[in-house]
Amino acid sequence: MRILITGICGFVGSTLARALKEQMPAPLELYGIDNFIRPGSATNREALKHLGVTLWHGDLRQASDLEPVPAVDWVIDAAANPSVLAGVDGRTSSRQLVEHNLGGTVTMLEFCKQHRAGFILLSTSRVYSIPALASLPVVARDDAFVLEAGPTSPPRPAGVSDQGIAESFSTAAPVSLYGATKLASEALALEYGQTFGLPVFVNRCGVLAGAGQFGRADQGIFAYWINSYLRRRPLRYIGFGGHGHQVRDCLHPRDLAPLLRRQFEAPALPVGDRVLNIAGGATSARSLRQLSAWCAARFGEHPVASDPAPRPFDLPWVVLDARRAETVWSWRPATSTEAILREIADHAEAHPGWLELSAP
Repeated sequence: MRILITGICGFVGSTLARALKEQMPAPLELYGIDNFIRPGSATNREALKHLGVTLWHGDLRQASDLEPVPAVDWVIDAAANPSVLAGVDGRTSSRQLVEHNLGGTVTMLEFCKQHRAGFILLSTSRVYSIPALASLPVVARDDAFVLEAGPTSPPRPAGVSDQGIAESFSTAAPVSLYGATKLASEALALEYGQTFGLPVFVNRCGVLAGAGQFGRADQGIFAYWINSYLRRRPLRYIGFGGHGHQVRDCLHPRDLAPLLRRQFEAPALPVGDRVLNIAGGATSARSLRQLSAWCAARFGEHPVASDPAPRPFDLPWVVLDARRAETVWSWRPATSTEAILREIADHAEAHPGWLELSAP
């Protein structure tokens, strides 16, 4: 089998490449393309070459950059600007965001059409409606927000339960410019699949985390927080009263590999079974304050400042319900949150300059 991974030198792409090399039977030919604009991504280049991965330096906004790439059986699209603040934070323009995230998807779908290849899009929880998520009734309990429950609690919107946000939850705008590019990419991928008879899957991932992630405050939050706490860098609980109760789930990207293998071999499936949440779910969820407590137990106490001022697109509780993936694909995450946090901490201790490398 021949597989092309876009964004292969990023944290998710490189982790998947290693996992697929370990788990898939021979013969497997693995290719990758990356534009190396993410600080730190070049550090993965030599390790991937050592694994036998064939790499190209290319920009998916330029279809001609794919001309050297041979025909493949599957494309895994892991290339994107992954920040919800992209296009509005002054680091990238809105046009660049759309060109990279949506334009890059179009380029790869045309590549798949040309070579009759399957396409797997790694999407995001950020396709879900910001107002709908922001209005979820939550209360603080054990240093973390949880959904309010009880006979006097407000009714919950469709698609949300204690297990998290299901695929049926609203995707109505606004979802952020970043979320909109991913939602549009999902729609185009499914249309290409239907129109040209290509196998297409959309995996909406929760927060992906693990050792070697390029952490920043607006992305890779688990890696960023642990590395910053260890280095005694200034940290802040932003918004929601400045208490650090906001919650996210957590998934190691290597746990995607068994699911991808099943998708490679899948028969024809209805569209509803091709768009699924892939996440650690409620059992993996942690708040920033709980993460700080974990860091304190590992590294010793470090003060975290309180900044109650809200920040655009921040949400109190985003936990994906991945039970449908278990029903359709018999998939569930294999790596516990505790194991993920230990892995990040071990890496942080072994790489004292990681923050300077990945988040200058």
